[in-house]
Amino acid sequence: MESAPTAGENIAVLRKTRGMGQTKLARLSGLSLSYLSKLETGQRPVTPPVAAAVSQALHVTPARIFGQPFMGPVEQSDLLNELRTTVRRHTLPREDVPPTAELSQALFKAATLRADTRYLELLRILPKLLGQSTAMAITAGGDATAWGQVADAYGCAYAVAHRLGHSDLADMIVARQAWAAQQTWNPDAEAAAAWNEAGTYQSAGQYEDGLAIIERAISRYESAGGGSTPARSAILGSLHLRGVVLASRHKDSGATSDHLTRAKTFAGAIEQDVVLHNLTFGQGNTALYELAAHIELGQLDDATSMSGPLMAAPPSWLKPNRIGRLYIDVARAKLMKKDHQGAEDALKGAFRVAPQMAAVHPMAREVLRVLFVLHQRTKPDLMSMAKKTGLTQ
Repeated sequence: MESAPTAGENIAVLRKTRGMGQTKLARLSGLSLSYLSKLETGQRPVTPPVAAAVSQALHVTPARIFGQPFMGPVEQSDLLNELRTTVRRHTLPREDVPPTAELSQALFKAATLRADTRYLELLRILPKLLGQSTAMAITAGGDATAWGQVADAYGCAYAVAHRLGHSDLADMIVARQAWAAQQTWNPDAEAAAAWNEAGTYQSAGQYEDGLAIIERAISRYESAGGGSTPARSAILGSLHLRGVVLASRHKDSGATSDHLTRAKTFAGAIEQDVVLHNLTFGQGNTALYELAAHIELGQLDDATSMSGPLMAAPPSWLKPNRIGRLYIDVARAKLMKKDHQGAEDALKGAFRVAPQMAAVHPMAREVLRVLFVLHQRTKPDLMSMAKKTGLTQ
């Protein structure tokens, strides 16, 4: 039997706690009664936009709907508490100033662990890394590179807090990242911080506000000048990609198209995807965002036509965090098309390339939940994945 309630079950419990019938919740959430019923019984996955609409009607957060944060190993909990303490004491680093080469190596390792979705290992080094980089920056005064390194370290911290479902910690980390970026004039670091700030609105289901953050960040970055360079294209393109996600989840096809068109223009100036301030950008990653937007907007034929070539030959230079997300999006699209075997195969790909992300990603869990409900215990591979996520014992 399952060891954790499904998102649909959480909706039912919260609805009943508030003395609300299905008819009223469906009306307040903009859903049909039959669709809400299927959500509550686990026959349909709870998508981020649906979670946002239902959570607003129930006056809770989307994370509450998904049951985040999910249970993790004891070490993970201890490390998250240590990270939380470090983030709270952001102006009081305990660490001494490290050798420059040592700090650079640690920052590179953190970025690699983040891209490889090795979150537990990343948690083990983050508190020391944040302390060391902050100590270095404070000693260096207004050095833009030093404070940019602090912002990058916080960017890695945001990624792990966000992915593990600790929204309050993610919010605090974004504030610290913005603080670091603003210690000196560093437009790139400020833009990266805004990208994560918009991500907190995305997690909360506040897509319109997130779009406002992105529009402001784009305007600020463009006004800073700097000419036309690959780095500048990567920063602006990344901001537009965040806009693609927010707009598509807001069901604004016009804004989605505008941000995607701009992103493609910037991607055309870059031969191969690059990573700058923990932001991945290029033609390969832009294609993945376009695929996800088609799914959010219900354009399944377009999603299907794109997914075939991408699944057959994923861009080799993209890291596991991006390829894993590709598989999860394809699994969701396959499920919507009632291709259950295709959805299961895509989930297997996600667990193969990014196991720690697949185990906690809300949509990976939701697709797996639906497949599990439909097939129960008849498929060993589904049972294996369900055990890895803690959905069953």
